[in-house]
Amino acid sequence: MDYGVVIKVLGILLVFEGLLMIPALFVSFFYGQGDSFAFLLSIALTAIIGLFMFRVKGYHKKIKAKEALAIVAIGWILTSFFGSLPFVISGSIPSFVDAFFETISGLTTTGATLIEDVEALPKGILFWRSFTHWIGGMGILVLTVAILPTMGIGGFQIFKAEIPGPMADKIVPRIKDTAKILYVTYISMTILQIGLLLIGGMNLYESTIHTFGTLGTGGFSVRRENIGAYDSSYIHIVINIFMVLSGINFSLFYALYKGKWRDVIRNEELRLYLTIIFISSILVGLNIFIASGGYKNIGLAFKDSFFQVSSIMTTTAYTTTDFDLWPVFSKTILFMLMFIGGCAGSTSGSIKGLRILVLFKLVKRQIGKTFHPNAYIPVKVDGKILNDSTITSIASFFILYIIIFFIGTLVISLEGLDFQSSISTAAASIGNVGLGFGSVGPSQNYSGFSSWAKMFLSLLMLMGRLELFTIIALISPKSWKNDI
Repeated sequence: MDYGVVIKVLGILLVFEGLLMIPALFVSFFYGQGDSFAFLLSIALTAIIGLFMFRVKGYHKKIKAKEALAIVAIGWILTSFFGSLPFVISGSIPSFVDAFFETISGLTTTGATLIEDVEALPKGILFWRSFTHWIGGMGILVLTVAILPTMGIGGFQIFKAEIPGPMADKIVPRIKDTAKILYVTYISMTILQIGLLLIGGMNLYESTIHTFGTLGTGGFSVRRENIGAYDSSYIHIVINIFMVLSGINFSLFYALYKGKWRDVIRNEELRLYLTIIFISSILVGLNIFIASGGYKNIGLAFKDSFFQVSSIMTTTAYTTTDFDLWPVFSKTILFMLMFIGGCAGSTSGSIKGLRILVLFKLVKRQIGKTFHPNAYIPVKVDGKILNDSTITSIASFFILYIIIFFIGTLVISLEGLDFQSSISTAAASIGNVGLGFGSVGPSQNYSGFSSWAKMFLSLLMLMGRLELFTIIALISPKSWKNDI
């Protein structure tokens, strides 16, 4: 393990984080609600410590797999630690454990909150809180690898360890250019959504906040009633559309830009993703219209159904209504969607559609082998045969995900929650969904959990964001041996 390189890159990461706090500082200056000093001090501490770490000399310029795992895992913990400083210093969230929970929830785009009266906090703090979604959505480390090559440090191993999904492929040959393409797409969509929300009558501040939460698939809002506070079908539809777009593999947007329409249309994961959203929305819409007395208009039922299905499927967890009051059938569908998530290579969390697709194909192949034991039946995605290593990795991930979910449910049940609350808390944390049912439903928050439970849930959120294996591999004794 080249500790020098690890410390050096982590230093770069902290300097970036310090710079990324500057927009929140400007917002705090503009509104003058007493949180400016907190940002000034946080920026100074973060950047100075980052610069000291950057001065550490590494032995190798090429980052190996072990160094990448350490950089990614420790990097997320460090950025969450220093990202907590504005909350603690300003007094908005006095408890460091609570501030760390809120920050890691933001950076992992989980959106689980313990703030009971969000509208009482300074606007600069709320801006930073939601900006963590935008930073974490694409991954601050993807931004870092765009800069590393200019310093003579290769960053593809970091990219592979960070990017969400079972297969991290370069869009273009150079990883630096790949990261830049992703961020150009990300920023373009950000500007577009902000503009559309402004047209709908939302002010610039709240348009920006909710765009961060939408594209980062995080779900933090500045309103107590979340998106339901805006009595505007236009605003609901705009956010809904961008939630769905944010759950799509970002490389497909570049393919559209390059005119590869057929590749996008034929993408099996995209078709599965959109099909699940469509069918689930229809089923939930019919159920809440027929079985619930709260909907007299079927159009409104389908609008809320489409919004909440999209929100849970993409792990954004914005809400327009309290879906915890819906019939059990609809809540069961939403619970199942918490395990699926969006597409690989998107900003959403959970298992990802590509893995679900491959698992279906594995079941189909096994059924075929029942009738033809000696037949060679390859598993193909988009016409490409998956190798055994990829298939094994996907199957292992699914098994590990379910095991950790069960362990998480068991541990959280020690808080004395009911069964519904326990399983949805574990699923919402590891899947980076944020919202669940019961004690963590749309009208509730995480403030009632004990300090140890908040730290445990923070670990689940981090494991979910880094797709399990990064954390598991890092804590393995072999990761810290000197040999490769």
